[in-house]
Amino acid sequence: MAPTQTQKALVVSPTDTSRFEFVEREVPQPGPYDLLVEVKAVSVNPVDTKVRAKRPGKSLGWDASGVVVARGSEVKRFREGDEVFYAGDLTREGTNASLHVVDERIVGHKPRKLDHLHAASIPLTALTAWEGLYEQLRVEQGKTLLVIGAAGGVGSLVVQLAKRLTKMTVIGTASRDTTRDWVKKMGADHVVNHRENLPAQLSALGLKNVDAIFCCVGTDAHFETMAELIAPGGRIVSIVEPEQPLPMGKLFGKRASFSWELMFTKSMYKTPDMASQQAILDRVADLLDEGVLTSTLTVDAGVLEPAALAEAHRTVSSGKMVGKLAFRL
Repeated sequence: MAPTQTQKALVVSPTDTSRFEFVEREVPQPGPYDLLVEVKAVSVNPVDTKVRAKRPGKSLGWDASGVVVARGSEVKRFREGDEVFYAGDLTREGTNASLHVVDERIVGHKPRKLDHLHAASIPLTALTAWEGLYEQLRVEQGKTLLVIGAAGGVGSLVVQLAKRLTKMTVIGTASRDTTRDWVKKMGADHVVNHRENLPAQLSALGLKNVDAIFCCVGTDAHFETMAELIAPGGRIVSIVEPEQPLPMGKLFGKRASFSWELMFTKSMYKTPDMASQQAILDRVADLLDEGVLTSTLTVDAGVLEPAALAEAHRTVSSGKMVGKLAFRL
């Protein structure tokens, strides 16, 4: 166990949740299955911007790369000095602190060939992409996949995994020249514009239906189009909570399925397969070291400071982010 001491944490301002401020806190003590990690870099995800107003005085951040400095009595797979990366647990304090406690079952060994900044940009999006593709969609080689919103952090890794690991035909959507170029760089076979008629664009590619759809933006806005494009018996997964009830009956005639992906579910509910996230992150680290996957970091946001973090939240919540941004500590 690490001795009790203080650490610096960056928290949501208790008086104005659009701002952040540094506070001094006691170092958290790891429980039996926990690691105490010296955080070297963190990333910002849409979830940070969505929960910020509900967490005054709390640390946000659900992506980190760092070094293990202490461990609980039941920890088996990590030692002090190990470099690790992880997304963390939404029910616990976030990673925007110099020292952070996390359950070893949701931690992976950091990719050897990536620095901490690049490694910190990966975990949440990699877990979301992997679980969505292989646990929810159960994709198969040679099938067709439509990725709606393919230029963001999750979409970027969905495209890479589906194309480079599973050899699918991947159609990604993007609406600007910069995002179209990025999606092509990630490996998509085709790029179409989700602000225009998707069925017509797919028809021009010789496609009437697709076997699977991974929705990363606008579930409400795209649901009817997804219902039209999904093949009979196909599967749709979304990572975006809808604002209104969805017309699920539109999938009935095709016997198509719809599911949600939330990578926090396993840690929130301590599911029996919670430790699968450790295995996924280790596999992703290997794929990054082998060059099968590439980093999605596009913005080096510098050192984590209150004003810079507030600006990063504005950037991420704008919906125009390409890839990921990350901070050093």
